[in-house]
Amino acid sequence: MQTFVKALISLTIIIACARIGKRFPTLGGLIATMPLTSLLVLLWLWSESPGDYRLMEGYTRGVLWGIIPTILFFVVAYVLFRRHLPLPVVLAASFGVWLAGAAVHQYFLK
Repeated sequence: MQTFVKALISLTIIIACARIGKRFPTLGGLIATMPLTSLLVLLWLWSESPGDYRLMEGYTRGVLWGIIPTILFFVVAYVLFRRHLPLPVVLAASFGVWLAGAAVHQYFLK
């Protein structure tokens, strides 16, 4: 039941961002980049492992440094959308760059 509630809360936030983004694209983007997902994960981790500061520190360090590959993803997507490339091309290129950044992220944070 606890997993269902977590999924429902997460899904509600995602749907809300998508609906807001349809009417107000930049506001939807701002809300989507808020640390809502990370906040939820912090709450879920803490509720399952209260007092485990090592876990919380490791997670927040990963999120902090994970911002860099995410920024690269959106820079590539933005540039390719400005060139009016098809969505599959934009997503493939953006995820490719993100994946490379994520590999570097994991290599240095081990």
